[in-house]
Amino acid sequence: MGTYLNPGNKGFSDILGDKYVDKTGLISLINNVIDTPRKLNCMSRPRRFGKSFTVKTLCAYYDCSCDSRELFRSLAISEDKDYEKHLNKYDVIYLDMSDLKPYTDDYKQIVPFLNRELNDEVCRVYPEIRRTDRLPDTLVNAAQYTGKRFVMLIDEWDAPIRENIGIQEDYLDFLRSLFKSSRTTDRSFATVYMTGILPIKKDGSQSALSDFNEWTMLDPGPFSIYFGFTPDEVKTLCNDAGMDFKSIEQWYDGYKFDGGVSIYNPNSVIKAVNSGKLRSYWTQSSALDNLISFISMDFDGLSKTIAELIGGAEVSVNVNMFDNDLVSFRNKDSVLTLLIHLGYLTYNEQTGKAHIPNEEILIEFSDKIREVKQDETIRRVAESNKLIMDTVQMNEEAVAAQIEKVHDDETAALFYNNEQALRGIIKLAYFAYKDYYIKFEELPAGVGFADIVYFPKTDTSLPALLIELKWDKSAKGAIDQIKDKKYPETIRSYGGEVLLVGINYDKAASSEKRKHSCVIERME
Repeated sequence: MGTYLNPGNKGFSDILGDKYVDKTGLISLINNVIDTPRKLNCMSRPRRFGKSFTVKTLCAYYDCSCDSRELFRSLAISEDKDYEKHLNKYDVIYLDMSDLKPYTDDYKQIVPFLNRELNDEVCRVYPEIRRTDRLPDTLVNAAQYTGKRFVMLIDEWDAPIRENIGIQEDYLDFLRSLFKSSRTTDRSFATVYMTGILPIKKDGSQSALSDFNEWTMLDPGPFSIYFGFTPDEVKTLCNDAGMDFKSIEQWYDGYKFDGGVSIYNPNSVIKAVNSGKLRSYWTQSSALDNLISFISMDFDGLSKTIAELIGGAEVSVNVNMFDNDLVSFRNKDSVLTLLIHLGYLTYNEQTGKAHIPNEEILIEFSDKIREVKQDETIRRVAESNKLIMDTVQMNEEAVAAQIEKVHDDETAALFYNNEQALRGIIKLAYFAYKDYYIKFEELPAGVGFADIVYFPKTDTSLPALLIELKWDKSAKGAIDQIKDKKYPETIRSYGGEVLLVGINYDKAASSEKRKHSCVIERME
């Protein structure tokens, strides 16, 4: 077993065991494209979404230097018709680019390093072949000698150009030399599988490696169920751990793809199940490091859009404006598209809109927004904090006035004319809640559902807020509905004070009359 050539199956063996979620069905998709024009594939998805696990799985399956039959014996791939045909039948080149930074002078020497190290290792394993100074030629010679082509696996392919944009041109030229020439690619590789956080860097308006099929958080194609955990997989984990699936769903679900596919962040789900604690696990990932720099960029309308997102709104995004790197930002859309690729937003291809996927990411946005130095953002945070205090102090006129102001500011973005859209305005107005409360929507209560409930955190003495929304009716009617449907009984058990907040929007009101009204009562 070698360092980069045929490293064996130890990596996959180590991840098998307790709470392993079987994703080996992906191997069938790769088997189907071996030695076809579709054999070059690049998967880009956020950190902590299982990219490295997948590459280790593929390495164990294809690597001819080991016997992985026992490891895959009871897994999904063992039922595939081509299982035996490809099992441990290839020379595998496995590169984890994120590990190479210390050995390449911060990636400045990445191209000569790869050319030298891979050349040396291939020639050590096959000393009979003719060595050349060019890696592509050496691989062609080795494939001709052995009669079998390589499977190449590259994890974190984009790490060098994320970390050192100055080497981008040389690095992309090196990859082109391997995968752009039909003489090299067709004669050397049975298949190539790359992962990264970003899609392949654009060269002008096209991908710099145009022969690759790219599958991203915008369009994962047939690989969608392998981009994260599916609801059924999460339900199984919850059942085994004795955890409530609905709670896990609210915290970690929300990434939606065409065809109705929904996925969860694998890292967060596993940590929640192992610890039994629902919280944000992004704080433990370097993925969070640059969020503040992205959301504080000085593009027109970005601050307002971030506030809308935190408030629960969907926003339109032109995803074609992104140049697939961390420095070439042209406008607000390019920033938002990056946030989709990083996993901070989820994108609906049919509507062309993005939103924050779940409670975990909302917490990170809410935390980081306070560090942004833009005056507009500071104003929004201050107004939201004041609204929360006005609600707690039962200042009905001030609450109605602030809801009115948010409506006036955001009408162009939300165009609301029903209770569901009013809910978006309320969430936007209260977006600073995270410091004080945990939010629940459509909470089962009595004989119906409570619109929005803010439960106070254990380290505060604030009352719970049960908010009922009405459209073209009355705020008092919202309070009566809370009482009629026995909503308060569902939160009475937590033992603290509860305020009932009724908010109504009267779309037919004259310009002299307040369109929003608010009634606040203390639950007896």
